[in-house]
Amino acid sequence: MQAEFPSNGHILEIACDESGSEGGKLIGGNTDVFAHAGVRLSAESAAECIRETRDRIRSPATEYKANHLLREKHRPVLEWLLGPLGPIYGNAHVYLIDKTFFAVGKVVDLLVGEVAYAADTAPRRDRQAEAMAVTLHREGQRAFGRERWNAFLESFNDLMRAKTSADAFFRTVDVLDLAGAGGRVGEIMELLRRARSHADSFRARLLDDPEMMPALDPLIPAIVQAVVHWGEGGNPVSIVHDEHNALTDKRIAQLKEMFGESHPTGLRHAPTGRLTSLRLVDSRSDPRVQVADFLAGVARKIASDELNDRGDADLVALLRPYVDPSSVWGDDRSWSLLGPPPGAQP
Repeated sequence: MQAEFPSNGHILEIACDESGSEGGKLIGGNTDVFAHAGVRLSAESAAECIRETRDRIRSPATEYKANHLLREKHRPVLEWLLGPLGPIYGNAHVYLIDKTFFAVGKVVDLLVGEVAYAADTAPRRDRQAEAMAVTLHREGQRAFGRERWNAFLESFNDLMRAKTSADAFFRTVDVLDLAGAGGRVGEIMELLRRARSHADSFRARLLDDPEMMPALDPLIPAIVQAVVHWGEGGNPVSIVHDEHNALTDKRIAQLKEMFGESHPTGLRHAPTGRLTSLRLVDSRSDPRVQVADFLAGVARKIASDELNDRGDADLVALLRPYVDPSSVWGDDRSWSLLGPPPGAQP
């Protein structure tokens, strides 16, 4: 199918939705993967996609969701939707986030990195922080045991949502300290113990300004990456997004600032691309957002199954061309299957 460009001047209008959003609750929630989908379709093409899906599934439901497509009896419909001859191939993009790895990355980014690499340039700091996050993600549970490691991550998650105190969080750090991990994990935990003042400062800012950009909500970096992806080459991007309580007027304004010359919130350096507008709609009123909802929902389920080593090889292969190479994913085995092959351009 040929790529479609809505006739809105030179602005690309992209319809987006997510699946797996639980706000800033990354650990101990109902889902372990977050997926954000964007589609570039005209309203007429999206409506035809919905009509064809309904004709193929023939459910009496008034509103179709991803779970209709994920039922085994409707597998041919899902394969049609994702396949190279389907209605969205060449016009869709999915950003995946492994929530546990995302949380570990935030431990490093918001606390450890402030101690270790505050004086470094942004690119070098990013590389160092990513390397530490990968080390902690791969070695943390093995070094400290599943129960202590999960308690530590849950406590960090609560701290960053102002659900617990810094004292409570650093007590979990002390528990890990007693386990006596050596090597690089031990070095990283020592840096974390020195980050108490940064934890206090972050929590104070959060309490002072509940509207500040949420550090742990994966929706924010997902929207940023959607603009980066679709705005490649300097294209200005307009987003139509399903309604979401995290997308307040203030936060939408902050997102637009991130793509300007002044970017005081959220990111250390401005991303490429330009966000001209972000408009919220009820997904039931816009067939393009409904198609994005389909894609986000099936992508989350397919990716979560693969992450947990119960993946469906055929569905993973169908999803793979849509997946953003910058997705936040810590498991090498599943990413080797989910990550887009070189040169993929759905």
